[in-house]
Amino acid sequence: MSEYYIPTAPAQASFVEKRSEFIGHVWPVESEEEARGRIEEMKKKYHDARHNCWCYRLREGGVERYSDDGEPQGTAGQPMLNVFQREEVTNVVCVVTRYFGGILLGAGGLVRAYTQGAKAALDAAGISVVRPWAVVGVSCPYPLYERVRQAVEGCGGVVDGVEYAADVTVTALLPLPRVEEYAGRITELSAGRAQAVVLEERDQAVPRP
Repeated sequence: MSEYYIPTAPAQASFVEKRSEFIGHVWPVESEEEARGRIEEMKKKYHDARHNCWCYRLREGGVERYSDDGEPQGTAGQPMLNVFQREEVTNVVCVVTRYFGGILLGAGGLVRAYTQGAKAALDAAGISVVRPWAVVGVSCPYPLYERVRQAVEGCGGVVDGVEYAADVTVTALLPLPRVEEYAGRITELSAGRAQAVVLEERDQAVPRP
């Protein structure tokens, strides 16, 4: 499986532009049905808003859809979609709601506002990378714990868990190509007293640094 990017979590962000309030929502989704469900949920929640513009991208089938929901063509849905295309984020749905404040923004102003709405919501959600990881365990003396943690980060991994007993057991997620390098670092820093053991391999989403 090649790696890909998704939103880390559902999120919301809002701002006001010339008295119009824009409320952006982002969710990770797995299917078109789920994406449509989120859109309908927002339409019901913000039924009194002038516009509920939306877009979604799905990895399976390369599906991309968007709607300007009554805004001038090309000023809302497509600019929102462009945000996720640029960030290479998929399996995502975004709805930006607008409460009209009485001042026209013009085409350029609308494009900027809906782009900002999508980007702010995505920034609030965070981005995770989904890729195959090796789950690697290391038991080491307490004085070595900090150096083991640094070795994990130095090899592009993340600490997945820590158990404290007679020794410290560090469970880490490592990119598959970096496992051998990590194992070598552990052997070196522990002078051969500790070793890295691959426990399993699994696909998992991990927040991007």
